[in-house]
Amino acid sequence: MLEARSVAVVGASPRPGSFGQELMVQLVRGGFDGAIYPVNPNYREVLGFPCHPGIAELPEPVDLAILGVGNERLEEQLAAAAAAGAAAAVLFSSCHEPPRQGIPPLAERLRRIAASAGMVLCGGNGMGFLNLERHLRACGYYQPLDLVPGGLAFLTHSGSAFSALLHNDRGLACNLAVSCGQELTTTMAAYLDYAADLPSTRVVALFVETARDPDAFRAALAKAAARDLPVVALKVGRSGRARVMVAAHSGALAGSDGAWQALFDAYGVRRVRTMDELADTCELLLAGRPAGPGGLAAVLDSGGERAHLVDLAEEAGIGFTPLGAATERRLAAVLDPGLLPGNPVDAWGSSRDAEQVLAECLDALADDPATAAVAFCVDLTTEALPGDGYVRVAAGAAGRTTKPVAILANLASGVDRREAALARAAGVPVLEGTATGLAAFAHLLARRDALAARELPDPPPPAPPPEVRARWRARLAAASAGGDQLSELDGLALLADYGVGVTPAVAVASADEAVTAAGQLGWPVALKTAKPSLAHKSDAGGVRLGLADEAALRAACAELAAALGPAMLVAAMAPPGVELALGVVRDPQFGPLVMVAAGGVLVELLRDRRFGLAPLGPRAASAMLDRLTVRPLLDGVRGAGPVDLDAVAGAVARLSVLAADLGEGLDALDVNPVVAGPDGCVAVDALVVPRGLPAGGDGATARS
Repeated sequence: MLEARSVAVVGASPRPGSFGQELMVQLVRGGFDGAIYPVNPNYREVLGFPCHPGIAELPEPVDLAILGVGNERLEEQLAAAAAAGAAAAVLFSSCHEPPRQGIPPLAERLRRIAASAGMVLCGGNGMGFLNLERHLRACGYYQPLDLVPGGLAFLTHSGSAFSALLHNDRGLACNLAVSCGQELTTTMAAYLDYAADLPSTRVVALFVETARDPDAFRAALAKAAARDLPVVALKVGRSGRARVMVAAHSGALAGSDGAWQALFDAYGVRRVRTMDELADTCELLLAGRPAGPGGLAAVLDSGGERAHLVDLAEEAGIGFTPLGAATERRLAAVLDPGLLPGNPVDAWGSSRDAEQVLAECLDALADDPATAAVAFCVDLTTEALPGDGYVRVAAGAAGRTTKPVAILANLASGVDRREAALARAAGVPVLEGTATGLAAFAHLLARRDALAARELPDPPPPAPPPEVRARWRARLAAASAGGDQLSELDGLALLADYGVGVTPAVAVASADEAVTAAGQLGWPVALKTAKPSLAHKSDAGGVRLGLADEAALRAACAELAAALGPAMLVAAMAPPGVELALGVVRDPQFGPLVMVAAGGVLVELLRDRRFGLAPLGPRAASAMLDRLTVRPLLDGVRGAGPVDLDAVAGAVARLSVLAADLGEGLDALDVNPVVAGPDGCVAVDALVVPRGLPAGGDGATARS
């Protein structure tokens, strides 16, 4: 399909402004040098090519049939193309028709035709593709005819995004652009796999709604990672309402956003939030200069815009590297009095010898060992430095260092397009926005760190003995088949078998048994209801903590028994610490995930959680912890000692092994709270939800 040497254009037309004419224009004037066969019974010739009444009348089977017909003719024309031996087809129509009793949907009938003929399809409901390396354009919508091949592969579920990027005026040049559409046979995963094999691909950009073939998508991302090929992704459908829209648009499940983030984290994909951030990030990565050790340094020509830059950098969590004393002395020697030799540096003084001052400041920052990359933050207008002065300064600085150097403009609409083109021609990226430019630098640095981390071994903890896994798989399968709920004791035993520390607990049915258990565990103790099918004990008033003597325990037993029944647990009290929540969930697209979150009620109030693909090692688990909003609490506040982070990361990693082993038998495992302190961490409560069972008879769901 993507390397076709013969193409039939079904629905070709000489009528100006028609879809059929644009199909031919894009193909012919785009430079395709293979065989072109217009197909339309209404015409004898289109754009100088003999027109055939039907695809069956062509002199040879074609590699690719471009079907520029509406839904009402799509099935017959695809069937005709299949019968004529076409190897592939592009479909643009929506593939939708009113439902008919006993008749499969049109999309399914098209899929069956392709499958029976061994054909691959692009679309439907897409805009086709451009393989610019091979001058092959299968697109009926106007795209610039002067596009030159470059190093960016752009794969998108949005047709409008497909066209928008191809129309960019900033020099982002594609070797391949694909509007994936409904992916009747060929998914984004296949295009990504293809793009990763192209020697010319230097960056892949994705506009993603869903993954119709999650396993193949993961494999393609793994291939890109093995090649050290940067992948930049804009994943839409983060909010619940947007996920519904994605499902309605694509006809496929969008999947949870946490699962997508876990996927991107696992394979080093740089996730962006907007198309502008995608463009800035791709441009910086396409420049091909990896970030060195250290952080970002910046030179500006404005004190006000410097403050603006610092504000946005702080909000985004992007730091500016501290400069060495020698660098500060070097800056001070050229700056006007009153300008501080710090980072970022405002270098604009009297404007006398401005080019030399700016150049020396850029060189000083680039030469500092703590500088990983340099941003030259100017608006790239022509009023300040005449005669392309900003471009000369930037290009000269970039030529004197191997570190990344880019112009960062604050207002995209204020950028002089001629100046920007000159800078790009000199090999200097131009980032068009303060926030998006900073984000691009952050992605550059994060990619450096991810590549370095990949070089360090981070194996997951060892799995328990096979008989332990077999026992729990059988237990979960029996629970799913028989509708049994697993108890809290079952959950704690499961965690303990996988090496996660738990608080000891004993099941009791009376106050006398509770007192005996407390004597064995040691005072003080906690008392919890063990009422079956009650998912969240605290919400039902079923937990009493810090019971220090027999009288307090007996009184608590009487209260719980009267309210919730005689089944109870006596548990040792966890030591003081920070409450976290761990969990296992099964994503419908990407399977079992491990979760870490703020604990107690904060897991629901803050929704501060991170997910990881199972299994993972302690270093990856530690990275998940670092991304939590409550992460500073783990370092100790108000006199509390720091948490044993290695112990917490180890617990997350061991839980991920459980997720990999048993996740297909679970809908969820909710471990909340996990109390983390200076001497380790222990799970206090565990809710196990076998696959296919509700989390509790009260209609509750697992908090993870």
